[in-house]
Amino acid sequence: MAGEDGQMFKKIVVGLGRSRTGHIAAERAFALARQLGATLYVVTAFAPGQKDSTATREQAERLVRSFAASHVGTIVVDALPGNPVRAILRVATEMKADLIVVGNKGMRGAGRLLGSVPNSITHKAPCSVLVVKTT
Repeated sequence: MAGEDGQMFKKIVVGLGRSRTGHIAAERAFALARQLGATLYVVTAFAPGQKDSTATREQAERLVRSFAASHVGTIVVDALPGNPVRAILRVATEMKADLIVVGNKGMRGAGRLLGSVPNSITHKAPCSVLVVKTT
């Protein structure tokens, strides 16, 4: 349903990792956000508790900041510790997102049965989900 101003998607969340799939999904989410004049929330997750967790967090933060710096628009970035699914869902819930964009990689075969990121997001999302064909 569209908001009071008629705009359907005002807040879009996308996860960004080092995979090609994540970058394709982020690019598509950016293009959609730009076209709609929406705010794009780019989220990445990092594993906490590793030997050098500060470096791991900094690497994750650099990844999302680099994406934002190379794209003109309203982009908010966040690097959160833990599972990518939980990080994406947390930001979507906290920001009251209208849409989450994910890539389709991992939605076939055993990965789908085991709970891939896109599969988990589509089942647990607090809002609409756009699955982008990335393979």
